[in-house]
Amino acid sequence: MLRLYITGATPNSTRAVQNIKTICARYLEGRYELLIVDIYQQPELASREQIIASPTLVKVLPLPVRRLVGDLSEQDKVLAALGLPVNFDSNSQP
Repeated sequence: MLRLYITGATPNSTRAVQNIKTICARYLEGRYELLIVDIYQQPELASREQIIASPTLVKVLPLPVRRLVGDLSEQDKVLAALGLPVNFDSNSQP
């Protein structure tokens, strides 16, 4: 389960949404749940998660919880944060 906290339709937020959707479709097809939270519309959720920067990706499950701040354009870092090998083959099981 992934939660992406964004601030409206800013360029960084838009890139983060596009990047995480691309990564999930390529590496986690059918095996993920992505919730996109606009901090402007749901500030209580961001407060509860103690989000202090945007965009922030929170990997909730599987544990451990991991956070990644930025537009998620560095695919290798995103894969590592998700616990996936950098040279992950989407046809194999992690």
